[in-house]
Amino acid sequence: MWTSEQKIRMARVTRKTKRYPSDMTDEEWERIVRLMPGPGRRGRPREVEFREVINAVRYLVRSGCGWRMLPIHFRHWRTIYGWFRELA
Repeated sequence: MWTSEQKIRMARVTRKTKRYPSDMTDEEWERIVRLMPGPGRRGRPREVEFREVINAVRYLVRSGCGWRMLPIHFRHWRTIYGWFRELA
């Protein structure tokens, strides 16, 4: 079993590295980050990072897989699909 320290360390490593060839670089993200919607005024805080949503959509387009076949590293496919529909 993984300890909480190992999970935290791996999360930091994962944020710094590209998991898939389709992941965005920092330069690409800097170009589109201003186009992403800001936090809402009401309701609960957003739990999804838009960079991960964009990475998931890019993975889908690049690999040709279906929504339900998204790797576990991304959020649940319904979450990604919902944000895709919202941003499209």
